[in-house]
Formats: sequence, C-alpha cells, structure tokens
Amino acid sequence: MSPVSPVDRRVNGTRLRSLLGRWERPGPAYQALADGVRGLVRTGTLPLGTRLPGEREVAECLAVSRTTVTAAYDLLRDEGFLVSRRGSGTVTTLPPGTGDRAPTTLGTVDAGLVDLSAAAPFAPPQLAAACAAALDQLPRHLADTGYLPLGLPALRQAVADRCTARGVPTRPEQILVTTGAQEAIHLLMVTLAGPGDRVVVEHPTYPHAIDAARGAGARPVPVPVTPTGLDVELLASTVRQTAPRLVYLVPDHHNPTGTSLDADARARVRDLARRTRTVVVGDETLTDLTLDGPPPPPFAGRADEDLVVTVGSASKSFWGGLRVGWVRAHPDLVGRLAQRRAYVDIGSSVLDQLVTAELLAHAEEVLAARVEAVRRQRGVLLDALAETLPAWRVPVPAGGLSTWVDLGAPVSSALSAVAHAHGVRIVPGTAFGVDGTFEDHLRVPFSQPPDMLRRAVDGLAAAWAVLDPTAAPATGRGAPALV
Repeated sequence: MSPVSPVDRRVNGTRLRSLLGRWERPGPAYQALADGVRGLVRTGTLPLGTRLPGEREVAECLAVSRTTVTAAYDLLRDEGFLVSRRGSGTVTTLPPGTGDRAPTTLGTVDAGLVDLSAAAPFAPPQLAAACAAALDQLPRHLADTGYLPLGLPALRQAVADRCTARGVPTRPEQILVTTGAQEAIHLLMVTLAGPGDRVVVEHPTYPHAIDAARGAGARPVPVPVTPTGLDVELLASTVRQTAPRLVYLVPDHHNPTGTSLDADARARVRDLARRTRTVVVGDETLTDLTLDGPPPPPFAGRADEDLVVTVGSASKSFWGGLRVGWVRAHPDLVGRLAQRRAYVDIGSSVLDQLVTAELLAHAEEVLAARVEAVRRQRGVLLDALAETLPAWRVPVPAGGLSTWVDLGAPVSSALSAVAHAHGVRIVPGTAFGVDGTFEDHLRVPFSQPPDMLRRAVDGLAAAWAVLDPTAAPATGRGAPALV
C-alpha cells in the first residue's frame, strides 16, 4: 500500500462538500459518493495523507444517511483509496502499484518520434543575429578568467532592468545568473532546505522541482491546483501546519495546468510569506508567454520583499539551448546561492550570457513573434484534439506551452507507453505528482510546429484506440519527463 504522508492535514465536511461539487448521479448514492472521493484522490485535489471528516459529519454536510457514507468509505477502503488507523482517523492513500511517479531522466533522441515530453519551443529566427552580436562583444571579455559566479554584469543589469520595467524595482546585486532555471531551483532547494525539511509544492507541478526537493533530502508536501488555480486557502493552512523551509509555485501559466494566480491570490501569498516568515519561490519561466488577455501582474509585487524569490529563464522565451537562467532575491541570499553553486559549477557560459543579453535587448520584437507562433500552435493542437479525440476534456490555457488534458480514465501511463509505438513520446500525468496521482491526466504541449502537432495527435489517437478507457489503473512507467 502507498505510504501515507506524515503531514497532519485535514478537511472538514463543508470543505469536502465544496470539493465534491455535484457528485450525485443515478444509481446507488454510496457508489456515487465513492466515485467522487476517488476522483479527488486520483487528481490530487485531496492529497495523500489527508484526514477525512467522520461519517456523521459527512452525512450532515451532504444531507445523506450515515449508512451511505459508511458504505462509500468501506468501498474506498476495500479499493485501497482510504485507510483507517487508530489515532489517525480515515486518511487518503493509493492502491498498491499506483504510487510510482514516471521517471524524469532524459530520453534518447529519435528522429522518428514527435517528442511531446518537453514543453519547449524551437529557437527564434533572431538567434543567429544575437549570436553574431555576442561574438563581436566577446573579445573585450577574453582578458578575464571567464569565471563569473554571480553572472555577467551586463546580463545581471539587463535582467534587473526587465524586472523593473515589469513593475518590480530591482538592482543588479539582486540577480544571480545560473545555468538554466533548473540550476536555480536546485540551488534554492539545497541552500534553504535539508534532510527531513518540508517543501510545499503545487500539485501537479514541474517534475524537476519535486526531484530537486527530494535531492536535497526534503519532503515535498503537495497543495492542489484546481481548474481555476492554486487553492490559496489550503496553501495557507498547509504552511501553518507543516512549517516548510520554502514554498515553490509556478504563478504564471502554471506547468502543467496553464492556470495563473490572480492579483488577489498573489497578494495573499506574499502576505502569507511575511506572516509566517516562509520563503516563497515563484517560477516565472513561462511569464512571457501570455496568449490571451493581459499579462499576469508581477508575482513579487512592488515591495523589495526578502521572502519572495523569483526564478527566470531564457529557455521558454528564447531557446533552451542557451542554458541561461536567473534568480531574483535579496542580495544576502544571492551571495549564499553563489557560494553554494561552487559545488556544481563556477559560472555559466560567458558567450551564452552575451547572447541572452542581446535577446533581452530586443525582447519585445522576439517575444511578439514567439507569442503569435505559440498562439497559432495552440489553435492547431486544440482543433486536432477536438476533432480526433472528442472524449478528452481539454482546457484552453491563457498562456504557457501546454494543456492539462483530462482523459476521463486512469490510463495515462498505459497511453504514454503505447503512444511510443505510434510515433509519439509523451509524459504520463504521474510525472507531475509527488505520489502516483494524475493517472487520468496528460500534459500535451503545443510547442512544436503545426505539422508535427497534427502528427502527434494522430499518434495519440491511434494509441488511444488500442486502450480500453474503462480498464483498471495502469501501473507501467511511461516515457521520461523533461521540461
């Protein structure tokens, strides 16, 4: 049986009723209630280890008989979705064999596959000119060692200026340049957390953030992301209950759900950081890719808040091959991170930093074309899915590079495995959870060109036709998760 989280997290009857929504349907009420709770566990809306309210309280809140609740709880215990222990009450868990995440190591390159494992775009046409300009500037740096633990001064200034232009006054000494956002996240985890510490993450979330927390010896504590975004109320109660060393969020065009925090939620998160003295990390790697409506407000706000840290990257806005990211934080934390990175590297490539500075100098032009291309690709993917796989529930994200598809059946791992034989590499939903949940979801990126997206949907449709959508939850491992 899947291990139950040690976190003492509870929901009351009123909260459970809100999460269930319209759970009633024709047939036995206890089966409908069990289906509703089971779905909340599978999707991570009820994180593992959550203590459910007692049968009497549930019966009163749902206006059903206690016998109905007892039968539903008994059914879920028999299936392995609930476990009752003396002193712990009834808590959520997963059946045996469903608690494994998909691996997050890189896959091999195969030209015959459409690779949807990475939500990352190809290089913009302006990259060649930026490289040429960077080469022209390179001779002035050749008299130095090239080791820049804090980053190239010109790039630190360019990133600070861009933050300031977005409404977050920033000085260069608040910027640390890293070898991609991946290193930035890793450095924050190992610097701020250690063995046995808790790190709060959204659920689902970026797979490598989970890996980074575990690599530091910390325990990821999940907080659900609903179809409308992060459950800030549950985030606050989780922080109070677990006293984490840091909170990791993707506030803009969340990976993988595509949701964004509104201005009120951002203010509440910043207030939570101040009240609890908890560092909150906002991953802004997808911030530039707003496809509909106005861009999200800055996560850090206008204040020079030492507890709100942001991470940025050139990978999604420009090109992943540059391997340039950055952290915006208090100068004291920047210094600690720079010291810590000496265990990993001594600095990022000077040439890549020069290229990134050039691209930032022309960011409006580059990003306008990037956003238009991604918007067009999103339309191609959504149209193809609607025509070819109409049973899938496909949300339309307002930004980012992917959609979080509800398959309607817990077959994500099986679909990922079968899709490989039909020319598509894609990551099962379990890669985005901490505990094997999200077997009924699939992240489908639209970062590829239109013709490749159509090929990918054809391959997914062929794989779907092989599966029985009513089959029991799959336990096999799928393709590796990337970015």
